[in-house]
Formats: sequence, structure tokens, C-alpha cells
Amino acid sequence: GEKKWLEGWVKKSIKDKKNPDGWREYLSVAKNHNVKYKWIKGHAGHPENERCDELAVDAALNEKNIDTYYENEVLG
Repeated sequence: GEKKWLEGWVKKSIKDKKNPDGWREYLSVAKNHNVKYKWIKGHAGHPENERCDELAVDAALNEKNIDTYYENEVLG
């Protein structure tokens, strides 16, 4: 069955997770859809997972890639 990890985060609070603003934004959009979550082992050759990892690493290393929402709304 599906893991209910995200619902657990919401109940406890996502403020202690990495990128809480991104998760809040995601949750506000996801509630309008029938989303099913499936755990995928990282770095195991799954094409979409590998691409997501590439994008995340690039964003983390690229100083020009600024999360303006986080900078403005969270940090003020």
C-alpha cells in the first residue's frame, strides 16, 4: 500500500523539513488532484528519478537559482 509519510509530516508540522515552503506550495496544488505516492529507490537507474536528482543538484550548486518565494516570504 501507499506510505502515508506526507500526511504524517502535515500532522506533525513540515516546518522542520527541508524546503518547507516548497512542500506547502506543493500540498496546496496536490489537494486538487488524485495523487498517488510511490517510493522509488534513489540512484538506481530510474530515468525520471535520475533527472530529478540532476535538477536538484544543479539548483543547489547554481547561485543564480534563487527561490524568491522563500527569500521574500519566509526570510523577509
